[in-house]
Amino acid sequence: MPATAKVQRAKPPVRAAARPVAAQAGAARRERNCSVARTLDIVSDAWAFLIIREAFFGTQTFEAFRSALGIPRATLTNRLKKLTQLAIFRQVATGSSLRKEYRLTRMGFDLYPSFIALMQFGDRWLAGGKPAPLTLVHMGCGCDSRPFVACSHCGEGVNARDVKYRDGPGAGRHPAKAGRNTRRASDGSRFLLGRPSSVSRALQIIGDKWSFMVVREGFFGNRRYDKILTELEIAPNILTDRLSRLVSNGILVRRQYQSSPDRYEYLLTDMGRDLYGPFIAMLQWGDRWLSRGKPPLLLRHLPCGHDFHAEVVCDHCKQPIVAADMRYRLAYDPKSFGALGPRSVS
Repeated sequence: MPATAKVQRAKPPVRAAARPVAAQAGAARRERNCSVARTLDIVSDAWAFLIIREAFFGTQTFEAFRSALGIPRATLTNRLKKLTQLAIFRQVATGSSLRKEYRLTRMGFDLYPSFIALMQFGDRWLAGGKPAPLTLVHMGCGCDSRPFVACSHCGEGVNARDVKYRDGPGAGRHPAKAGRNTRRASDGSRFLLGRPSSVSRALQIIGDKWSFMVVREGFFGNRRYDKILTELEIAPNILTDRLSRLVSNGILVRRQYQSSPDRYEYLLTDMGRDLYGPFIAMLQWGDRWLSRGKPPLLLRHLPCGHDFHAEVVCDHCKQPIVAADMRYRLAYDPKSFGALGPRSVS
């Protein structure tokens, strides 16, 4: 059974058959409009992600960010400037002091559910048998919470096989940034700097833009090498590298479907399919803040029959979670990492 047995694509518009990637040499590569990709353009920069994560733990000053992350001053200045320009942060003067603090905007705080969805994935699949770094406590109901991604209409959990998608008003393609089709993977270990973090472990695997796009094609039902190559217009050596990485990390499994010559397809594993929740949580953020009211995809939850968006909700009270309502029990001492302690409970 395909990994996306019930995930169906609306009938695509008629278009010319795609030419082989090699035949398009010199032509501008175009990539699918995608709200998840737009979100990852921000958080897949390791330094930007780490700064946003520390802000969720209450860090607001330049020196506190530097202490927690060991980040070079010039790099920190650059990322804070960029995140302020993107409206993730705003600068606030503190009293009569010339020093300014960096505080999350509403847009920035709204990334929290996506981070929690990634954290839950990391806790389930990447903990290596060790306790999760954080235990979440939802102050709204007072319970230890294991949030999950739910349908905004019926409140039930969502998985890829129960969702049908179709093109939205923002569907289409746009010119890719120059050089992206030959970009090599960056050092994913940078995501692990600072305090222990299950979100970091998840982004170490899918934070690389090409790795994400290959996994996304799996959710679209594209699992054969040539199909992925044509769809992404990716350099063959880069695609081979990302497929190998995703197989070794347990996200995909390689299966032979033809011999003489040998041909293989790449299927999402249970672990890979479990990324669907974090993906559509990030899709919701990208739709809300970056699509200008024109989401590229519309989702329908088959069990309830309604269009929906992803909500990350408490598993006890089923209410959407927000950063201000969450407290934490830590399995580590933040002082050991030069970091601030988040809002905690005894």
